[in-house]
Amino acid sequence: MSWEETYNSWKDYPKLDAELKKELEAIKDDSEKKEEAFYAPMEFGTAGMRGIIGAGINRMNIYTVRQATEGLARFMDTLDPAVKKRGVAISFDSRHHSEDFAHQAAGVLGAHGIPSFVFESLRPTPELSFTVRHLNTYAGIMITASHNPKQYNGYKIYGEDGGQMPPKESDLITDYVRQAADLFAIKVANEQQLKSQGLLKIIGDDVDQAYLAEVDQITINRSLVKEEGKTLKLIFTPLHGTGAMLGEKALKQAGFTNFTMVKEQATADPEFSTVVKPNPEFPEAFDLAIKHGKEEDADLLIAVDPDADRLGVAVRQPSGEYQLLTGNQIAALMLNYILKARKAAGSLPENAAAVKSIVSSEFATAIARQYHVKMINVLTGFKFIAEQIKHFEETGSQTFMFGFEESYGYLIRPFVRDKDAIQSLVMLAEVAADYKRRQMNLYDGLQELFEKYGYYAEKTIPLTFDGIDGPEKISRLMTKFREAAPTEFAAIKITATADFQTAIKKTAAGEISKIDLPKSNVLKYYLADGSWIAVRPSGTEPKIKFYIGTQADKQAEAVAKRTAFEKALQQFAAE
Repeated sequence: MSWEETYNSWKDYPKLDAELKKELEAIKDDSEKKEEAFYAPMEFGTAGMRGIIGAGINRMNIYTVRQATEGLARFMDTLDPAVKKRGVAISFDSRHHSEDFAHQAAGVLGAHGIPSFVFESLRPTPELSFTVRHLNTYAGIMITASHNPKQYNGYKIYGEDGGQMPPKESDLITDYVRQAADLFAIKVANEQQLKSQGLLKIIGDDVDQAYLAEVDQITINRSLVKEEGKTLKLIFTPLHGTGAMLGEKALKQAGFTNFTMVKEQATADPEFSTVVKPNPEFPEAFDLAIKHGKEEDADLLIAVDPDADRLGVAVRQPSGEYQLLTGNQIAALMLNYILKARKAAGSLPENAAAVKSIVSSEFATAIARQYHVKMINVLTGFKFIAEQIKHFEETGSQTFMFGFEESYGYLIRPFVRDKDAIQSLVMLAEVAADYKRRQMNLYDGLQELFEKYGYYAEKTIPLTFDGIDGPEKISRLMTKFREAAPTEFAAIKITATADFQTAIKKTAAGEISKIDLPKSNVLKYYLADGSWIAVRPSGTEPKIKFYIGTQADKQAEAVAKRTAFEKALQQFAAE
């Protein structure tokens, strides 16, 4: 069926949602917008599906949410009845239509006789991951677009281990989704009937308390927190999202009482009215926090994204200005403290291991090596970190200490199997307290680590390709990197290239070795000076991302290398 025919089938559907019908009427004379909304269905990436809210098969709406859930339900129909009856946990964030999408999903599952456990109100992504394990459900659904702008929403499926659904199961679900081609024929059970049948249960405070009890175990040095927790001055912002309630409770529970929330951003707001992008990766997300921080002489500003799985931080400098840290730097500070504090407490296992993505900094690897802790690299996507944790538990081979991705996502303890900004909030406050006791701040601590391990400078450069031809442009660019393969960047020779799509690493001398990871559309270049560069398309957004990692004896040298590589990459991509 052509996009025009698909558009007409929606336009002519008599029971179409009124809001979506109004939108179709508004774009009836705009062929470009109609084609973009109807030319292809949404696809699952590394973290589910995510897209602009609106009418069409390439948009987030009640019909595409029903279709995705129908795919999960049909897959669960093939399972043992006892497994199927364990049901699905469902949570949602503060975005437009999130609560409705969550209940639509519950209605589709209920039509298949699958129980749902739906939160009474918005909750963070990490709590959903925890809930799957806590309630022993077979799967979880999180309605969120994470840190994307207000026009977006999304849908994530979690497996029974609490991690995002791994590729094998995700691919099967996708097959069932495509089989449910008639979006308007998908059955949605009546909510009141589901409740009376025990197929829809509303959850809330009991799960919150169980989650917070686990978060309470994050603290390593309670005497340190007792000593400094009342004096460390924090400003915390949930950026209009889900992190306010649990973030505040977790900080107080740990013993950090000298903090305030950015009041303008403390309430849920789908418009994200005080920020253009509710993303702690961007400096402008801290504008209000900085304003309040200066008024209160706060030591530290911490922001979490709307579904509270990512965390960013800014540190007060002697000048009174605030210095933002990168995700890689935050991870290095937390890992160093965890290993140091656990070693001092005599609780650092001999088989301790940390896990990071292949595009994250080697700074943390150097720190882990100092403590004789194994660092394991996995593909981008926190589900791969979750898989490692599951492997550790099944084999007893390693004990998980910490996991992270450069994109501001961290996990301290594995009662959650996704990145967790609530855990990270508590741990980072403890790290800051440790430095405060030494009359230092986090930035000082970072410089101390640089002096010890060398200076590391990283950068992620996203190139966005919107529109219908966006995926094709990204595909052509990846092909160019493979077929017109560079031999150097900024006059630094490439010594080896790892192609994760073919699972082969090849040196400049022609030596070949296998990559023991699942196949993925990623290229990584290793350079003669110890630097590395990676290229990968995003799994959930119309972007291709370049990652740069450099190391040098001096900070200026590491930054200069990074700048030169960035210029060379952009030049190669533009040619």
